[in-house]
Amino acid sequence: ENPADYLLVPFGGAAAQHACAIAHELGIRQILNHPDSGILSAFGIGQADVLRHAVRGVSQLLTEVEPAELEIQFENLQQSPLAELVAEGFPPANVEVRRSLDLRYRGTDSPLNLVLTANTDLRAAFESLHRQQFGYIHQDSPIEIVALRIEAVGQTLHQVSPITAPPAARWLSNSPLAHFDRRNLHPGDTFTGPALIADDHSTIFVESDWQVEILSTGELLLTDTLTSQSDLLIKTPTVAMLEVFNNLFASIAEQMGHVLRRTALSVNVKERLDFSCAIFTAAGELVANAPHVPVHLGAMGATVRAVLAENPSLAPGDVFVSNDPYRGGSHLPDITVVTPVHHAKTMELLFFTACRAHHAEIGGVRPGSMPPSSRTLGEEGVLISNFALVQNGQSHESTIRQLLAKAPFPSRRVEENLADLRAQVAANQQGARDLLALVERYSLDVVREKMRAIQDAATTKVRQALAKFGSQTRSFSDFLETAAGHSVPITVKITFNPTADGPAAILDFTGSGPVVNGNLNANHAIVSAAVLYVLRLLVQEDLPLNEGAFRAVEMILPPGLLNPPQATIPADSPAVAAGNVETSQRVVDVLLGALGIAAASQGTMNNLLFGDHSFGYYETICGGSGATAEGPGASAVQVHMTNTRSTDPEILERRHPVRLHEFSIRRGSGGPGKHCGGDGIVRRIEFLAPLEVSLITQRRGPHPPYGINGGQPGQLGRNTLLRADGKHIALPGICELAVQPGDVLTIETPGGGGFGALPTGPISFSL
Repeated sequence: ENPADYLLVPFGGAAAQHACAIAHELGIRQILNHPDSGILSAFGIGQADVLRHAVRGVSQLLTEVEPAELEIQFENLQQSPLAELVAEGFPPANVEVRRSLDLRYRGTDSPLNLVLTANTDLRAAFESLHRQQFGYIHQDSPIEIVALRIEAVGQTLHQVSPITAPPAARWLSNSPLAHFDRRNLHPGDTFTGPALIADDHSTIFVESDWQVEILSTGELLLTDTLTSQSDLLIKTPTVAMLEVFNNLFASIAEQMGHVLRRTALSVNVKERLDFSCAIFTAAGELVANAPHVPVHLGAMGATVRAVLAENPSLAPGDVFVSNDPYRGGSHLPDITVVTPVHHAKTMELLFFTACRAHHAEIGGVRPGSMPPSSRTLGEEGVLISNFALVQNGQSHESTIRQLLAKAPFPSRRVEENLADLRAQVAANQQGARDLLALVERYSLDVVREKMRAIQDAATTKVRQALAKFGSQTRSFSDFLETAAGHSVPITVKITFNPTADGPAAILDFTGSGPVVNGNLNANHAIVSAAVLYVLRLLVQEDLPLNEGAFRAVEMILPPGLLNPPQATIPADSPAVAAGNVETSQRVVDVLLGALGIAAASQGTMNNLLFGDHSFGYYETICGGSGATAEGPGASAVQVHMTNTRSTDPEILERRHPVRLHEFSIRRGSGGPGKHCGGDGIVRRIEFLAPLEVSLITQRRGPHPPYGINGGQPGQLGRNTLLRADGKHIALPGICELAVQPGDVLTIETPGGGGFGALPTGPISFSL
């Protein structure tokens, strides 16, 4: 936030002596000085009410609890806090009891607190609150009472009189400043500094050109008479204002993420945080994002632009849904919701908000919608191509429900899909409201200009970072491992051009492998996301990830593994499920290898999927990051293109038929070097029911995470299955299998590569 938007309130004995100077530094134009500001904290404590709380869990459906039973439970619950306040000296007549309920839709995890009044219609009140908070309601979902709450308030009825200080000292007659005794000032009086004001509990210093006005209840309002709000925007240094708007835009995207997480239903969104939120210009260019998942953020702009290209006459309230890899999507489980933001009066299209969430089940031939054996896009799940969920005020949720349920390989969790989509819509609405509030505060011209400036800054910073490489060409190759055991190359040649004209670097991926007969193919948007991420790494400043960085480079991407062609129908298009999660990681490793700035990280997301006909679960598993010239790699972290959490063991075991036996660091798996690579982890899971399991992992051989500048490679990962009968099975990196109760899967993730050679020869030292 920009401090200049606010009024400064000093408190404490010395604060008023420095308030004008501090306000000037912050660009604040007004100061409010309370008559008791010198003792405000102590005075406030004396005036404060005393609160006591009580809570009782319920976990029953609203329809299962009779009003009379609820009344009895509240009466019993409030006895303890009432007794505490009476024991502290509050008469019962001076204690106010406030009742509330924590309510939520059955199956969601985040309740809303509903304060009760006389004759409250609980369902109607909850739905009104839910619509107000999130923009929608679940019309047919049962409502659950999570908990009863009591807040007992002991009201402080007497007014605590401020401490009366001795009369203020009179000022010396030869003082160069005007001087006033605050007790002799009256409402309506005004004067201009410089001046000193003697207060009972402090001394107030008014600088030159600050006007003092005495308000009706004795407060002093100080106003800077030389600086207007528009002057502040002009006079504030450009760099400072750019940083303010960087944070404003990023905070909007972050708030979108909070709404999405609170209202979503799936474990993958609520617990693993496998989602991303961002804001875009009216042309669909990424402006700013929250620190979510890089592989989502760099690709979402292409989805927004695809929606705009196919729907040039967007109306206020429209909402579009897409997971089409050939329209900016990554893979089918990643569903993007796009919302245009229009001016409230002119209806002009101003911005877009969008969020992308990984739906752990979207159909396909295997639970989890990332089948290791998929050969075509149609086998991977339900394709949603720029579907109008809301258009011209009309909701089409029933149509998308049919699409999810009636596809050739339908979703196994349609209601969960719809719940998460509603949460994504709510997140976008939050972002739209915040953007329009920003326009209201600063004007549309200012907001647009700052968006352009942020993108221009990204272009400039990336060009400066690339210029440090001088005029040269660098190449690097690494390999993916297919399910059939083949090695497929990814190659890049970077040609640096530090001159002012043309791109600062040309990234040519010619020489990378052809389209593979599997799902490691990565579409254009995925490669763009990886490139954008690496460009952002080069900038050693806190700069939002945005598409201004792309203007500094040119990318050559011939058809093949990194740019598969689209067929007429999904059934004939190449599969891409693993391209998003695995190939994106390898593209980053190849770019970092060419730049020479980091050793390879684990180079995989270690995708684990399991489920049956009724559900699909998905997680990515952390490992070691590569070392750099500055220091060793981190252990047990998600690296590069993913930024998700591990599901909490309690949630994992409560919601799914598994038991987590081990989640530990795989010591010594990082590559040796002057700076060692980070260690991977060991994750050991026992299955408690018959399930289908899928693994999509890399770096299981023969290509370990490379070291750099003489550093050694990290250890390869390993996947093993211990059957309930004691039989050990070594599993390949990409496979699918059926498990039975008692079977135990162990996943050991790769370590990162080391940086720099270890010292050789004898080491001498002295004591």
